[in-house]
Amino acid sequence: MVLSDIDIRRYLATGKIRISPELPPEQFGSCSVDFRLGSEFSVFEHSRHAFIDVRDKNAIQDIMRSVHVKPGDPFVLQPREFALAITEENLELDDDVLGRLEGRSSLGRIGIIVHGTAGLFDPGWRGKATLELSNLGIMPVALYPGMRICSFTFEQLTTPVSVPYYKKVGNKYAGQTAPLASKLTSETKE
Repeated sequence: MVLSDIDIRRYLATGKIRISPELPPEQFGSCSVDFRLGSEFSVFEHSRHAFIDVRDKNAIQDIMRSVHVKPGDPFVLQPREFALAITEENLELDDDVLGRLEGRSSLGRIGIIVHGTAGLFDPGWRGKATLELSNLGIMPVALYPGMRICSFTFEQLTTPVSVPYYKKVGNKYAGQTAPLASKLTSETKE
């Protein structure tokens, strides 16, 4: 069951969903809440590396660099470019609630995709959301920290999960506060 705005507010009031900082009214939709773009990005240093080796434990993090954007300045996403970003808001979900990150139509209409495959936030999630930004358009797009970048919908599970995300052995992204590079190499056998 997808939660309505009334249910989302009720879940926030009872602590089943926790979002900080507190959301202003304009960030609520009829069945979603908007999250804002943070000021930290991770970009690939593709001019210094020929490829990504998914078996090299250090390769993915080593070929990315962190970019911090000052208040009021834009992060310009070039055509066909990919960058990781982080939301301003921190999200915590109870053990029987899941979240889904969705792109915003207004950005999609200018070619900006905010997530490729990582739209599900497991029950027990705690942390900021990493965004997988892509520019599918033919023109660069200026994105500003603080702008509404994505929305979350929430669903009630029939029962709490047996192991919430933050307690899962080997969880890779719990508690993240910065856009973390892929930890795919922690899954591969050598």
